[in-house]
Amino acid sequence: MAKKGNRVQVILECTEHKETGLPGMSRYITTKNKKNTTERLELKKFNPVLRKVTLHKEIK
Repeated sequence: MAKKGNRVQVILECTEHKETGLPGMSRYITTKNKKNTTERLELKKFNPVLRKVTLHKEIK
């Protein structure tokens, strides 16, 4: 029987990319423990369109 865990998949989307108006979107998929981190994730990840490390925030 499969375990029911607290880990859920979340989508991280670039905040700087939206402001530039360039086509495309920088998104990453990761998992988080919903029990330990109830607030939305904010991580610095590489944006291949802007070619630099930017802040990515959890959506949905």
